[in-house]
Amino acid sequence: MTAEMKLEVDIIPVSDVDRAKRFYGGLGWRVDADFTPPGDDFRVVQLTPPGSECSIIFGKGVTSAAPGSTQGLMLIVSDIEAARAELVAHGVEVSDVFHDAGDVFPRAGGKGRAPGPDPQGRSYRTWASFRDPDGNSWLLQEIKTRLPGRGGAVTDVAALTELLRETEEHHGEYERTAPKHHWSGWYAAYMVARERGRTSEEAAAEAARHIETTRH
Repeated sequence: MTAEMKLEVDIIPVSDVDRAKRFYGGLGWRVDADFTPPGDDFRVVQLTPPGSECSIIFGKGVTSAAPGSTQGLMLIVSDIEAARAELVAHGVEVSDVFHDAGDVFPRAGGKGRAPGPDPQGRSYRTWASFRDPDGNSWLLQEIKTRLPGRGGAVTDVAALTELLRETEEHHGEYERTAPKHHWSGWYAAYMVARERGRTSEEAAAEAARHIETTRH
């Protein structure tokens, strides 16, 4: 068993707290807190992007990092053109949509960027970027269908279909030499393992162990 560790907050270094609050609040991000203890040169402001479980915090005395030094924070969107248009409508300067020419991940300084969305329309491969008033940079990443094991329980029909096909393929390999068993037990163990982030090979091994355990 592995203890869950969920990313909760990213701390953003800013030079002007009120300006940063206006900027992020103007994007429609929820203001969760604005706390200033009396008599202290200390302030904590927390906001959360729509639909996000992770928030940002900035203020006075919360970080020693230089304002604008946080780079490449990622916001996941299902429709990058719509998300980009919404940011532009809020007065934000957003890059054109791009993909990485090396088919990997956006590189520092814009190196390797190719214009336009991923030519094959794949999830995880299409990006846009913007900055806050201090220069802290953000990336928009378009994900239409998540890969198995990423993002919790599968609730998307396309993602679930792909996971079922993958499970069927690996079960077929197991079934050729396996003892008699009901497919549902193997499927369940495999899919749960994938949802917990195991590789397909690890998930197949866990499913096989599950069948062996339930036979005794």
